[in-house]
Amino acid sequence: MTEKSAKFSGKVALLTGAGGNIGLACAHRLARSGAAVALLDMNAQALQAAEKAVAAHGVKARSYVCDVTDIAAVRDTVAAVVAEFGAIDFLFNNAGYQGAFAPVQEYPEDDFARVMDINVRGAFHVLRTVSQHMVARKFGRIVNTASMAGVQGPPNMAAYGASKFAIIGLTEAASKDLAPYNIRVNAISPAFMGPGMMWDRQVELQAKVGSQYFSTDPKEVAKQMIGSVPMRRYGNIEEIPGVVEFLLGEDSSYMTGVNLPIAGGIL
Repeated sequence: MTEKSAKFSGKVALLTGAGGNIGLACAHRLARSGAAVALLDMNAQALQAAEKAVAAHGVKARSYVCDVTDIAAVRDTVAAVVAEFGAIDFLFNNAGYQGAFAPVQEYPEDDFARVMDINVRGAFHVLRTVSQHMVARKFGRIVNTASMAGVQGPPNMAAYGASKFAIIGLTEAASKDLAPYNIRVNAISPAFMGPGMMWDRQVELQAKVGSQYFSTDPKEVAKQMIGSVPMRRYGNIEEIPGVVEFLLGEDSSYMTGVNLPIAGGIL
């Protein structure tokens, strides 16, 4: 566990998808570095637990139930965060949905639409709304969650892959639009992360679908996935927050429009 510091004392971080594994891990990291934290998610129960856990670091933490696909809800929530905290310095734009596993010719249209709605439109709504506040202050640091799937489109994940390609494009475009206002925009691209439900679900569903790329035996699928990683292991969720902190902090002061892989050498 990272030691507490005052690195981000006086800063306010807004995180979406804060009730999930990656969002919560990053919230803990930023809180340990002294940032006040606004936690956004759709899951009220997960948010309640997250707020209590993050506040235990001795920082101000508040949770907000918010559907990022609802632009009015995003505007109202961001306004509430600014009213409560006074500002938003950092955005970790992390809400997402992995979607179904199926080859593209069989992929359900309604699920494709849902993935794009959450992962692309939702991310855009949050980035656009928060950046308006940052432009007025002429300061901001934004990290979007992309994925290995946004660099190498994976089999059986057409919607998720397409959505994460879009996030990388959004990051690059926004970085150029916002650079004149002292706002940096970068992205992270995690690859296979485990252990736990995220890893187990991906292994199980790839095996269930099957293809010329994967076995139908979950144990063999796990070996195949890990075998594709030069470091020969999956990543741990706790290997993500340090990268996010780096991109939000001033050690990356001349970096914008960058997509950083957290991928064990795959990318």
